[in-house]
Amino acid sequence: MALETVQPGKTRLGWIGTGVMGASMCGHLLAQGFQVTVYNRTRAKAQKLLDQGAQWANSPKAVAEASDVIFSIVGFPHDVREVILGPEGVLAGCKPGNIIVDMTTSEPSLAVEIAQKAKEKGVYAIDAPVSGGDVGARQGTLSIMIGGDKEAVEALMPCWEAMGKTIVHQGGPGAGQHTKMVNQILIATNMIGVCEALLYGYKAGLDLETVLKSVASGAAGSWSLSNLGPRIIQNNFDPGFFVEHFIKDMGIALAEAKRMGLSLPGLALAHQLYIALQAQGHGRDGTHALELALARLSGIDWKNRK
Repeated sequence: MALETVQPGKTRLGWIGTGVMGASMCGHLLAQGFQVTVYNRTRAKAQKLLDQGAQWANSPKAVAEASDVIFSIVGFPHDVREVILGPEGVLAGCKPGNIIVDMTTSEPSLAVEIAQKAKEKGVYAIDAPVSGGDVGARQGTLSIMIGGDKEAVEALMPCWEAMGKTIVHQGGPGAGQHTKMVNQILIATNMIGVCEALLYGYKAGLDLETVLKSVASGAAGSWSLSNLGPRIIQNNFDPGFFVEHFIKDMGIALAEAKRMGLSLPGLALAHQLYIALQAQGHGRDGTHALELALARLSGIDWKNRK
């Protein structure tokens, strides 16, 4: 029997993980009229969603028991494993025909494992990591990279469209996660370029906001330069995406590259620079805080520059 397209007022959704990204993403689904049951390790972080009409559950398993489709976006692969495959996890509460959607950036091999174990229970499992940061999550303009059963992916189109602008089914289980690794590799070395360029501009005595007007719209332009460059200049290092999570992502990509026999020296350099940034106490800052570590290499106190 073909899967029916999800519908507000009919399809019950579950949501696990209400952090920087998840709270906004879930909020878009609530705004579309979907009934949503939520769980987060810290209930206070879900309060805004509860105020918007979401229902609370005391465990991922309880979320699944109350839902037809269950979304998760948590921190690390070990969190994904616990939330989905643990004794109180989502799969333990699922019924045949349910759909599990993990939107965490995680290991491709874990996505395949989840899909296999879900299939044994008659459940669909989709990996759908996203890109676009806190801004994209708030505005509903994320890029969603999807791996899994085509029929299940298509049935969820109203949900994808509520959260994202670029929605691409990349292939079978794990394909979404592999695509996100491509995304993170692109960002890693680009961020070095953004931070080094602004550091150079500062040392040369230029007005950095004026510099951005010239370079952001040309061949050197990038999402990171246009969206995070102004934050760097303003000393706003609040996280759109945590440094510690980016380190995790680069570690996954390097492990996958090693498995495939690939040498990625640029990614390895970025990984080491971000580890240094974390060691300096910036693991919970945004990825653009790399500026602070690079400035420190040249003896510059970026936050207190004149």
